[in-house]
This record gives sequence, C-alpha cells and structure tokens, in this order.
Amino acid sequence: MHSTVQLIELGAIILALGLLGAASVRLSISPIPLYLLAGLAFGSGGVLPLGASEDFVAIGAEVGVILLLFTLGLEYTAEELVGTLRTSAPVGLADLALNAAPGVATALLLGWGPVAAVAMGGITYVTSSGITAKVVGDLGWLGNRETPAVLSVLVFEDLAMAAYLPILTTLLAGASLAAGAVTLAIAAATITVILVVALRHGALVERFVASPSDEVLLLKVLGLTLLVAGIAQQLQVSAAVGAFLVGIAVSGPLAHSAADLLAPLKDLFAAVFFVFFGLTTDPADLPPVLPVAALLALAGVATKLATGWLAARRAGVATTGRLRAGAALVPRGEFNIVIAGLAVAAGTNPDLGPLAAAYVLILAIAGPLLARTAEPAARHLRERRDRAGRQPAG
Repeated sequence: MHSTVQLIELGAIILALGLLGAASVRLSISPIPLYLLAGLAFGSGGVLPLGASEDFVAIGAEVGVILLLFTLGLEYTAEELVGTLRTSAPVGLADLALNAAPGVATALLLGWGPVAAVAMGGITYVTSSGITAKVVGDLGWLGNRETPAVLSVLVFEDLAMAAYLPILTTLLAGASLAAGAVTLAIAAATITVILVVALRHGALVERFVASPSDEVLLLKVLGLTLLVAGIAQQLQVSAAVGAFLVGIAVSGPLAHSAADLLAPLKDLFAAVFFVFFGLTTDPADLPPVLPVAALLALAGVATKLATGWLAARRAGVATTGRLRAGAALVPRGEFNIVIAGLAVAAGTNPDLGPLAAAYVLILAIAGPLLARTAEPAARHLRERRDRAGRQPAG
C-alpha cells in the first residue's frame, strides 16, 4: 500500500512539473520559480503536503545537482579549468569579500555571535551552481563569451566550499583546531587527486567509459559520476565538485555523446531538485523574517551583479555580457541551504533557518527572472548612452 501511495505521489509530482514546464514555455519564462513554488505547495505547511515519496525526492534532488554540474564540466577540458582558476583568483577573492560581508554583518548586528556570523557569511556568499547551470542552459548562453568567466566564479566558489565546510562544521561542533585541520587536509587531498586524474589520465577515463552501445555508455557515465560524487562527499568535499571534475575528465566526441544521453535524466532530476528545495521550507516560518531577508536579497543582487561585471570585464566582454554574467550569478540554492541546515542542527540560532530559507527562496526566484531581463536592460543602457552622446554640448 505504501508503494502504491509513492507511485501516485511521484506520478502527480512529475505530471505537475510537466504542466508547469509547459506553462513556462507558453509564458516565455524560466520554469525554476514555478518549480520552487510547487515545492512550497507540496511541502510541510503547504496546501497538499506529501509524505510517502519524500525520501525518493530527496535522493532525486541530490542526483539533479550532480548531473547539472557534471554536464557543466563536459563543456571544458582539464587544461582550461586550471588556466581559468589561475586567472580567476582575483575575481574569486573579490566575490568572497563582496558577498560574505552582508551575511556576517547581519548576524553580528542581530547579536547571533561569531559562529552564526561565519555561517551567514557562507549563506550569502555562494551562488547556486545548480540553478545557474539551468539558467545558462535554458537561455542558450553556454556559447557566450562571458560564460567561461561565470563558470570560473562557480568553480572557485565550489572549491572554496570544500575548504569552508570543514571549518564551519568544526566551529559548530566546538572541536579543536587540530581536528578541523585534519578534515581540511583530507578535502584538499581529495580535490588534488581528482584533478590529477582529470589532467594526466583523462584519456584512461575516456577509454574506460567509451562504448559503441548507448545503453552501456549511459550506465558507465552515470555510475562513475555518482560514485565519484559520493566518494568526494564522504571525504568532506562537495559532491557537486566531484561531479564537475568527472565531467572535466571526459572530453572530445565522447563528451557530446554523454551530454546527449544524460540530457533527459538531467532535466528530470534538476526539476526534482528545485521542487525538493521548496519542500524543505515551511511557508509559515517565512513572514516574520521577510523584511531582513528582502534587504539581504537586495544586497545579494547588487554584490553578485558587481562580481559578474568584474569577471566579464576582465575577460574583455562588453556591457551586455557583463550584465548577463552578473544576473547568472544571483541565484542562491543548494549550498546555502546545506550551510543553514548545519547551523540550525548545531543549535546556533532558531531564526537562522527561516531567514536563510526566505533569502534563498527570494534569490532563487529572482535570479532566473533577472537573467531574462539582462539583455533588454543592457539594450536600454546603450540607447540612453547613445542619446546622451547625440545631444549638443552646453
């Protein structure tokens, strides 16, 4: 009986996602905000709470993020990644300073203490790689000149999370500095090993997964990606980072075949991820923290626009591309919720969870909508500049 209820709920969720996707196509908007709102409606405190399929949806959400980051990794080679990281360090550090500061300041002003400030700094800092990947793909921006700059920021942030999360968990647990250093060293070693394999032995990885059968290729690529992502997460590194680096290791014609085969699975599980994010939020907890969350969200939009503008300008991209880059970096999502969950579980402050949820929900919805307005906004700026240039002096 329980399995029957699960099938009904899963069927209802997937059908609802299909209908919402059709509505987004008809309205010419990103489906992400609609998926998030559907999650709020189906979650705890929503109009139609789901229970039987919650575990499946949670696992599906993890798979969605992993596949989104893997397909992003397929777009670039290991050499391009290393070169990008070398050149993007100044932008990455500016991104950290600009976007962590509002969260740290908010926690300190609210009197939550230094540990909560470290947690809030992470919540406001990191972009949602999953949502940004979906936005870039939906809007056809993968081939744009600013996209490598955007991806370099995402990679820098994900690698920064590999260092940040062990430090945060150590602070939350009140553990010793030595224990935190060991955890951080394990995370750094894991990333180094995966990068070395991708750089020096990418051909071996390709030969291992290659197959003339689409079925076999799909199973090998999917299995390897999930396996490496899981091992990376077990070793205190983000599963998303592990999946991204597996994508980096697979290149050439094989990368195109893998991307085509995984596209339907990626679309399905990515939609499940956005629904799951809404499921984890109780709508009743949001109204009391909305004013602070809205102010933080405004600051978050401004700081990510500045980050994207700086990254694209360093890459020699024009105004339109700079605005697209900034808008693509606005969404917050999976990492932010993970950080908030760790802080709430450790008993940091009862208001931190709802504030983080409201903040992330605002930017997860606003980010894709802002991305669609980036090009019209840039066109408006150019027209105003042209009109000002044509006016006679004095």
